[in-house]
Amino acid sequence: MARPAFGLRAALAGHFRILRRDRFAVAGAVILLAFVLVGTFAPQLAPSDPWTIHYRADGSPARLDPPSREHPFGTTNVGRDILSQTIYGTRTALFVGFTAAILVTFIGTNIALWSGYLKGRIDDVFMRLADVAFSIPFEPFAIVLAAFLSPDIWNIILAMALLMWRTPARTIRAQVLSISERPAILAARVAGAGHLRIVYRHIMPHILPLCLFYVATEVGLAIIMEASVSFLGFGDPTLMSWGQILNVAFNTGSLNRAWWWATPPGVAITLVVLSVFFISRAYEEVVNPRLRRV
Repeated sequence: MARPAFGLRAALAGHFRILRRDRFAVAGAVILLAFVLVGTFAPQLAPSDPWTIHYRADGSPARLDPPSREHPFGTTNVGRDILSQTIYGTRTALFVGFTAAILVTFIGTNIALWSGYLKGRIDDVFMRLADVAFSIPFEPFAIVLAAFLSPDIWNIILAMALLMWRTPARTIRAQVLSISERPAILAARVAGAGHLRIVYRHIMPHILPLCLFYVATEVGLAIIMEASVSFLGFGDPTLMSWGQILNVAFNTGSLNRAWWWATPPGVAITLVVLSVFFISRAYEEVVNPRLRRV
């Protein structure tokens, strides 16, 4: 039978207690929350517009100025403020990370639910599609998609959704195969419950911790993928992103003579990815009770 609403709330509260006692998870949550606040209030926190060109007192563009009081992170080769670019890049990174993670997990979960529940030919078709998705590398696929469509942020998210559902689908399907044979599920079938009710009312609550685990892990992966595609020059040119900052710094040959240009976005990517890794690592205790500390 399905968990009652209060039972599900109690389970989620138990998950929160497990995460709260892990120091790394707490640190990761604090770091991630800080980045979320920075991205949310980017217009208020950034010293200037990220595309604005700044000038020195003599009227010349402030090209490759090192960190100073006026520009704490220095400036680019055309005089743009790197701190402002990094702050606005946070908004893009988190938008792509959370949107792609939720979309990938949603697709993978639904494929896993119906594949594991219906079995047979439906299961075979979905698993062969997963095999095809596993055989396609992400970066070349995203580049080809951008070439045929446009280097748009939504096309990068689309590329992730079309490929990255494979991992959560495979793992969650294995759980569904086991859960669908439990006496409570078999009793629901005998009682005449429909497929939709059985799948989403009786099976879904049992795999919810695994779904949340994949949302956490996919956020960091999506941020890295967006940064890599933008670094290769196939990102959205209308949006400021960490990968785009690194791309411009590399293409202008400024990585060696302007260390302050690539350092902020590189550190930001590292911190965000580490934060979601710490959270997902702690959430493994929820997914696998054998890892829980006494």
